[in-house]
Parts: sequence; structure tokens; C-alpha cells
Amino acid sequence: MQATELSILVVEDDHFQRHMVVSMLHSLGVAAAHEASNGQQAIEMIRGQNDRLVDIVICDLNMPEMDGLEFLRHLGQEHHNVSIILVSALGSRLLGSAARMAKMYGIKLLGAIEKPIALAQLKEMFLNYERSENKWLQPSNHTESFTLKDILHGVHAEEFEPFFQPKLDLKTDRLVGAEVLARWVHPTLGVISPYSFIPQLEQSGNIDGLTFLMLEKASDALRSFLDSGYTFTISVNLSLASLDDTALADKITRIVRNAGLDPNHIILEITETAAMTDAAHALENLARLCMKGFTLSIDDYGTGYSSLQQLTRIDFGELKIDQSFIKGLSDSEAMRIVVESSIDMARKLQVKSVAEGVETQKDWDMLKSLGCDTAQGYFIARPMNLSLFTQFCADYAI
Repeated sequence: MQATELSILVVEDDHFQRHMVVSMLHSLGVAAAHEASNGQQAIEMIRGQNDRLVDIVICDLNMPEMDGLEFLRHLGQEHHNVSIILVSALGSRLLGSAARMAKMYGIKLLGAIEKPIALAQLKEMFLNYERSENKWLQPSNHTESFTLKDILHGVHAEEFEPFFQPKLDLKTDRLVGAEVLARWVHPTLGVISPYSFIPQLEQSGNIDGLTFLMLEKASDALRSFLDSGYTFTISVNLSLASLDDTALADKITRIVRNAGLDPNHIILEITETAAMTDAAHALENLARLCMKGFTLSIDDYGTGYSSLQQLTRIDFGELKIDQSFIKGLSDSEAMRIVVESSIDMARKLQVKSVAEGVETQKDWDMLKSLGCDTAQGYFIARPMNLSLFTQFCADYAI
């Protein structure tokens, strides 16, 4: 969508600053620029909109009557389909906190800007809007409609397929791997997201069937890629619920070897919480998987109960920095410090650092400058089925 087609609401209590932002919008070609002096006025305008009054709200944080934080709360709770740009003169840390709060409310956040606002920053936010316009769909409209019996039938019928999200080396831009993500290709409803089936499978103790199916299909696909001259690895997620089975490592090894692969071609991603567990069975499985030649990856690093002492309990070879620290990294000094520390720790532990959720050129460049090894995210490519991933690999090799 071009700037000329956007409808934008500026929420700012200072008349002069509000007028300046509106003038900037007009200079960018925005014809429909609306104004509100506080959050209360803004939320009432949005509640009363017919069809499409507002695409983007540019919102200050510190305002009388209803401040920006309360406005965000109402916006999130009422599920209004608008995108937000936060602005404030109160510092980057407060902006960062407000941005994280907005995301937790499910708000479509385009970015956060410290005052004074620059024209180039608004242009970049509009580009973020174009990139995210089709991204903010709900995971599935069928989350509540599937019984465990339905899901297990789909697993037994092998209706679940691996989708592949590429991982690139930040230094060389070379394709070095792909994370495998399960999708249910339902015979009548199409592609169903994992939100609709993973929780039920984990809670009922039935996740292993899906894990083994994904591992088998992904291993067969990787064998074909290796035969065609590619040299990358694949990463498969391993649930904490699976680690209690002491035979797990042998089962996984058997599947991989039956596909004609060596375990060193497979990375097994486990959540940070799983890595921190005190369960002896889990630690035995993880140690045995390392002995078999698999690489272990700590997934979602920074979201669990981490400490250096606990992380050294297993022989992991990769540390994945959670996307909540990566998105908007280039605009937050606090986030940059946290990510830089994680990358430095990985380097000192002699393991690979992987950033997930990379969505912009600025964040890619920042990660590259910080010395991060690998990146994945929408900036590179979305998860895709085997056919599209095969085409991606062919195009990328040109």
C-alpha cells in the first residue's frame, strides 16, 4: 500500500508537535491525516470508525486524560485492526518497555521513535507497514475445533508436512541450514498452524509421533538436497515432553540413519527451559544425542531461567537468541547490549550464535556488526513447503 492510500491518526497532546507530524505526513503524500489530543479521543474515534478510518496510529506516550500506555491497553483488549508507531521524548528504555507491552497485547507495532521525529523515520515505518500488512493474520481460525482424535488421525495419515525456514551465514550470506516447522496440510481446511495442534499433543503425551514424522520427512528431503550438492543442515524441534523417554536418542538416531544421513547433518533444538531441567532422564537423552553426533541447540535463549552454570551442563553447539530480543534491535540500546552479550557468551563458549526473527535490513546489519554467526526470519524468507524451499535453494544458488 502506498503512502497516498494510508489513513493515519496522530495522537499527540502538544498542538505544535502534532501539527509538525501532520505536515510531515502531507509531505510524504498522505492525504488522510487525522488528529487526536489524547488516548481517550483516539480510542473513541477508532471505536466509531466505519469500514477503514485508520490504518496507522502515531501515538505519544505522555498525554493527559488517557496516556499512551492506557490507549495501547484498550487497543489490544478490543482487537482493533490498526498498526502503531510509538513516539516519546522520555528515553529509549521507556519506549522499549512500551513496545514490548504493545506486542504482548497483540498489537501490530511498526516501531518506536524518540522525539524529535525525522521524516526518514516515518518513511521507514511505512515500509515496515508494507512488509507486515499480510503477516498479522491470526495463526488459525480452527484452534478450538480440533479434538485430540482429529489431530492423531492426521498424524497417522501423515497429513503433517515439514515447512522449511532458511538460515543464512551473516558473514558470507551463504545458506547454511533450515529450521523445520510442522504444518498440518488438512485435506479440506488447507494449512493449519502449530497453535492448533502442538499444545494438545504435548499435554496429552502424544508429541513423539509428530516429532518422528517431521524428522523422517525432513531427513528424506535433506538426503535429496545433499545428493544434489547442497551442504546445509536441518534443525528439528525437540519437545521437553519427549525427553523423559530413555529410548528417545536411539529412536531419533535410527530414523536419521535409515534416511542415509549421518547425525552431524541434524541440529536438534530444545527450549532453554528443557536445557535447564533437573530430570536425569532428560539429561541422559541429551548427553546420548551428543554422543551419537547430533548438534544440540538452545532455542529461545533469554526467555527461560538461564545461568552460565546451568547452560554448561549439556554439550550444546548452538545458541538461538529469541526473536523478542531481535525485533527492533537496531532501535534499542538496551536490546543491543543484551544481544551483544549473548553473542559474546556464545563465542567464548565456542558455539554458534543464531538470531531468529530478523525482519529488517537494519537489524540484519546490526547483527552482522555484532559478530552474530547465523540469522533466520522474514527478512530472509518465511517458512515454506518442500517445493517452495527447493525453488528457494535453486534461486539462491544462482
